[in-house]
Amino acid sequence: MISDEQLDRYRQEGIKVRVIRDDDPANDVRGFIMAWDDSTVLLKKFNRRVVKLDRSYTYQPSDEERISPL
Repeated sequence: MISDEQLDRYRQEGIKVRVIRDDDPANDVRGFIMAWDDSTVLLKKFNRRVVKLDRSYTYQPSDEERISPL
């Protein structure tokens, strides 16, 4: 699970993130961190829609090479 400190850094610096949900890259979600709690993260996608995702997914900067989910 991603730490509060890492989520806060992504939010404050406006870093575009990739959320890796499974092995298929087509299912990745990209956007900006808006808020979070103990179990979920709110992500604002590039089309301005907001999605609520589980914190157990893999979060990484969008410009980095995709890593395999754990």
